[in-house]
Amino acid sequence: MFSIRNLARVKAPSRFFSVSSKLRAGHAEESVKPFHNAMGRPAQKYSVPEGQVLGKTTFTEAMDEVDMVWGRDDDPKKVEKQNTKIRHFTINFGPQHPAAHGVLRLILELHGEEIVRSDPHVGLLHRGTEKLIESKTYMQALPYFDRLDYVSMMTNELVFALAVEKLLNVEVPLRAKYIRTMFGEITRILNHCMSVLSHIMDVGGLTPFLWGFEEREKLMEFYERVSGARLHTAYVRPGGVSQDLPAGLLDDIYMWATQFGDRIDETEELVTDNRIWKNRTQDVGVVTAEDALNYSMSGVMLRGSGVPYDIRKAQPYDAYELVDFDVAVGLNGDCYDRYLVRMVEFRQSLRIIEQCINDMPEGPVKVEDYKISPPPRSLMKEDMEALIHHFLLFTKGYAVPQGETYTVIEAPKGEMGVYVVSDGSERPYRCKIRAPGFAHLGAFDHVARGNLLADAVAIIGTMDLVFGEVDR
Repeated sequence: MFSIRNLARVKAPSRFFSVSSKLRAGHAEESVKPFHNAMGRPAQKYSVPEGQVLGKTTFTEAMDEVDMVWGRDDDPKKVEKQNTKIRHFTINFGPQHPAAHGVLRLILELHGEEIVRSDPHVGLLHRGTEKLIESKTYMQALPYFDRLDYVSMMTNELVFALAVEKLLNVEVPLRAKYIRTMFGEITRILNHCMSVLSHIMDVGGLTPFLWGFEEREKLMEFYERVSGARLHTAYVRPGGVSQDLPAGLLDDIYMWATQFGDRIDETEELVTDNRIWKNRTQDVGVVTAEDALNYSMSGVMLRGSGVPYDIRKAQPYDAYELVDFDVAVGLNGDCYDRYLVRMVEFRQSLRIIEQCINDMPEGPVKVEDYKISPPPRSLMKEDMEALIHHFLLFTKGYAVPQGETYTVIEAPKGEMGVYVVSDGSERPYRCKIRAPGFAHLGAFDHVARGNLLADAVAIIGTMDLVFGEVDR
């Protein structure tokens, strides 16, 4: 019988002995290493020599031993090796951050609190708008532009309407031009209220944000009275506007414009000379004029850097060549200058609105070509051809002559452009949208580099980003 006692005498293979010998040797080596405490540092044994007091001399000698163990001495190789262990740390900013202004995700590489590198991740709100437009008629494609920059809706409609009118070679009635211009500036005030006041709130000032939304509510009511919708109006259309202004609307807009200047004064009194606001915005996010041009910036981002370029002056459209206004230009190109530019544009928009109210003539508000714009309801009850035109317009659409055009406007956020290619059918062959926010976000790494993490919030706010137009 093979007993358990004999089992103890069985020899194991030689490889087990070699491994165990190595383990024993390693254990012997570890036994002579100094004991490490919970922090990973050698536990030094401090002893008081006879005739001495534990003080500077003994502590210095003990720290010298620590330096020898950890390599912190004058050996340049060890110093270089130690420096290579320093790493920047990376954080996620968004897409669920309250200051991200949408679905923005930034990968920020930080050295302490200084931004070393930033990588914007876009596309989280991508809906394929440009591809969807290719399968719609020109009339059906118009509401998609409301969903791009959903803070300045009518200006998006305007750029598409101007492009289609250029391909159709039609002239819009003068009254329609004034209405478009007036609501374009109302939209600019709507946008700047959201931009400036949310920027102030991001850096800690809540009160102006509440004031501004009270004014935005009044402007949204004007939207609703003229189109029936507060947000996605589809009011500006190729050939003019969908309908004339209701009775009493111009009087109400004028009354609102006379008191809105007081709201601007209150905001400036509270914010413009505020010490905290200046510390958070001055010399933050500086963009030189050369960099602004190289990065294809436009609008306030370009004018804030000292470049006096405004499409309303350089390439006037609608009634802008008939009204008088000034172009606000900054000096330093920082967040504070861009804030001042927007505050001046508030007042210039009020000037334009007042001129449009005073100079707006009577007359039609859309072209009288019933293949492009729908005929009046009263005419459809009497004329069979008018009823047929109305039916074909909203079912089949209208054919646009073959050609291509790139049309731009001065949107509240910058140069809003649309490139339309027509193959002669009722649907656009290609529609490329040039959103100003996409170019501005592409320059974020350059603008934010060298600033602090807290300054990223101020820079995003001053860029006035809306991801409906960035991601499309």
